[in-house]
Amino acid sequence: MDNNTCKVGTRFTAGIAATAFGAVFALGAASASAEDVTLTIESWRNDDLEIWNSKIIPAFEAQNSGIKIVFAPTAPAEYNAALNTKLQAGTAGDLITCRPFDASLQLFEKGHLASVNDVPGMENFSPVAKSGWSTDDAATTFCVPMASVIHGFIYNKEAFKEVGVEAPTTEAEFFAALDKIKEDGNYVPMAMGTADQWEAATMGYQNIGPNYWKGEEGRLALIEGKQKLTDDPWVEPYRVLAKWKDYLGDGFEAQSYPDSQNLFTLGRAAVYPAGSWEISGFNVQADFELGAFLPPVKTAGDTCYISDHVDIALGMNAKTGNAEAAKTFLSWVASAEFAEIYANSLPGFFPLASHDVKLEDPLAQEFVTWRAKCESTIRSTYQILSRGTPNLENTTWVASANVIKGSESPEDAAKSLQDGLASWYKPQQ
Repeated sequence: MDNNTCKVGTRFTAGIAATAFGAVFALGAASASAEDVTLTIESWRNDDLEIWNSKIIPAFEAQNSGIKIVFAPTAPAEYNAALNTKLQAGTAGDLITCRPFDASLQLFEKGHLASVNDVPGMENFSPVAKSGWSTDDAATTFCVPMASVIHGFIYNKEAFKEVGVEAPTTEAEFFAALDKIKEDGNYVPMAMGTADQWEAATMGYQNIGPNYWKGEEGRLALIEGKQKLTDDPWVEPYRVLAKWKDYLGDGFEAQSYPDSQNLFTLGRAAVYPAGSWEISGFNVQADFELGAFLPPVKTAGDTCYISDHVDIALGMNAKTGNAEAAKTFLSWVASAEFAEIYANSLPGFFPLASHDVKLEDPLAQEFVTWRAKCESTIRSTYQILSRGTPNLENTTWVASANVIKGSESPEDAAKSLQDGLASWYKPQQ
């Protein structure tokens, strides 16, 4: 063999080796690529983007090397329409953030959301926790519950100390404290207006009401037609709300939700009828120590009830091509690790799983301890009862505002609500 033949042979052999190496490399890269799955999450919570990217996603990916997560939120007001368009076009993400009750139930009924009954970790959620994302017969759950918000009262600890009142536990103590604050004259006793109406229902009627209709007992009895909105347990909270008028300060009828927030955080009001979603904002805006107390019970020793309202969950797109990876992520969302990260990143949004999660924020920790003391329920109007016209949720806003303003009696408000519900809901006819 001459020298040139040797060189050609060497080049040929080297070429084969290089080609073989390239093929192996390409095969390895393809294999790695095939193993990596990217899951996209649809959500309306664009304010959570930094928390997902810096805390939640890294924690999951550290334990699941083959699964990548992309959190891709849409502006809240545009979410429902944008999501429906994507689902119909087959372009929606693998995981769908779920609003509670009917909006998500409709997605499930249209075949857009898959059942999550078999996702490991679902045993960590109670029927109440799953109620916002289950079929009416509770047989199928289609989103993994993430968080709830709890109702109660936030108060200015410095104002209470200055006036000489304690956090009340009973209805009588509640009004006695408000009387004393009003008499002192340095603070508006309670910061809430009726201009936007929804606060009167959400932070008024739905806040204190469960103590009178006995939480789930009354709520389910209303759905079943065994109780009516004109029954005493449903009228009595309105009789209590009618007394609030004297403690809300001048011009409360024209006071908006942001007005009430400012009145309290500027230190001009002593008590704020609240949802726990206020905690993060109030921590930043108020320069005084905050406390919280339960919705007062009617009589000392009564069982207490809290509105622990289901707020947000995560479901699986029924058309995803990455079902196993999506279930892996959903199972992690049901875990104690996710619950702790989420709850401490967003104080006031509480895990719905049964895990014992320690919260770093003292005010959030105070709210969540109520679960061990009281029976939990959800807002009475949200499941089933607001599907018709008139919509019970919206009419409850109007009725609650009217009762507080004194333009409608508790009894007349209850009759109006009952007549509206009975006009379309058969169990109430």
